[in-house]
Amino acid sequence: IVHGGGPQATELAKKLGLETKQVAGQRVTDEATLEVMKMTLAGQVSVNVASALRLAGVPALCTTGVSAGLVDASRRPPVQVAGLDTPVDYGLVGDIAAVNVTLLETLSERGVVVALGSLAGDVHGRVFNVNADTVATRVAGKLRAAKLLLVSNVPGVLRDKNDPTTRIPRLTPAEAKAQIAAGVIQGGMIPKVEESLAMLDEGIDAIDI
Repeated sequence: IVHGGGPQATELAKKLGLETKQVAGQRVTDEATLEVMKMTLAGQVSVNVASALRLAGVPALCTTGVSAGLVDASRRPPVQVAGLDTPVDYGLVGDIAAVNVTLLETLSERGVVVALGSLAGDVHGRVFNVNADTVATRVAGKLRAAKLLLVSNVPGVLRDKNDPTTRIPRLTPAEAKAQIAAGVIQGGMIPKVEESLAMLDEGIDAIDI
């Protein structure tokens, strides 16, 4: 299980008087925002997920990708974003460099469900905020998962983001790329779909959003 904590982080930032900035559905992360993400992902959300899983009878270990190098990352360089003239510096946001498949499989073999908050680190002790969909898809790809389920507060990929009846039931990679280019797929759904397309190439059979 991989979880984010976007709504909770935005709410905490608001209480602390911090501005939340997002570009193309991804959070720009300065030092203060990273501290908010640590408190949210490794604290509030992680404990709530652990509690819910325990109530459901699931033996879960809730942590983040930083622990034991479960998910390694490097700082993302400025990237070009569609519709913007200049590259975007997302700050302390990471691109995943490696997944500790051996440790994840060892824990799984012992009957432990790992629930990861979407923080990652490197050997220099740096911590990075990573989009939860990115962590989920990359971990699933490295584990050669048969299926990946991406769960969010929307009922799927919609032709009209304000109308849940416009859900697109099935997309091929070519169709998904066309819908992004046409502006049908927008905002936070863009990284979900783009990561999904990348991980289909890594060996995941199917992804349900």
